[in-house]
Amino acid sequence: MPLWTEWWVWMSGALVLATLEVLIPGYIFLGFAIGAGVMGLLILLGISASGLALTLVIFAALSLAAYIVMRKVFGLEKGQVKIWDTDIND
Repeated sequence: MPLWTEWWVWMSGALVLATLEVLIPGYIFLGFAIGAGVMGLLILLGISASGLALTLVIFAALSLAAYIVMRKVFGLEKGQVKIWDTDIND
């Protein structure tokens, strides 16, 4: 059985990506971590793709959807500008 069809591999990847997000903040790795976590849950529930290519496409689509949702929830509203009034060196 190929390794990418195991649910725990995807959950481990999600944990590694979430840890990277904590160490390097900026919502870069969080979308991928959510995508990997959902992919792991889908495989655990018995919903899996037949090949590596389709599995990676599903993972990419889940990660993109997670990123778009996070952008809507945590992002700035349209037309709003982020203004920095303090400096880290002050």
